[in-house]
Amino acid sequence: MVRSNYENSVASLLGQIQSNREHLDALRLDGAKANTQLKVNGTSDTSYAEVVKNALNEVSAVQENSAAMREAYDRGEDVPLTNVVLAMQKSSLAFESTLQVRNKVLKAYEDILNMPV
Repeated sequence: MVRSNYENSVASLLGQIQSNREHLDALRLDGAKANTQLKVNGTSDTSYAEVVKNALNEVSAVQENSAAMREAYDRGEDVPLTNVVLAMQKSSLAFESTLQVRNKVLKAYEDILNMPV
């Protein structure tokens, strides 16, 4: 019984990894198409502020999902621990990525300010 649950959990986790990999490949393909369209058209329909806002909203959604799953697990609901840990790792990775992008943007801004004119 325990072995079967473990195997189901591992199979579920592998399925999620494969699904995420396919989703990432689709995003990369969509991004490549968007870049090609931008090069052809020469302009973009979305502003930089909209792109940043959408990215921050996605990070926020990932963090909210992680918190909701953790709270559900803490309440004793039927949420697999592997899903909770995976959601928490996604949340952490999204936050760290956002933090690194912010640091790079601030560094670039400081470099521009310190340029001799």
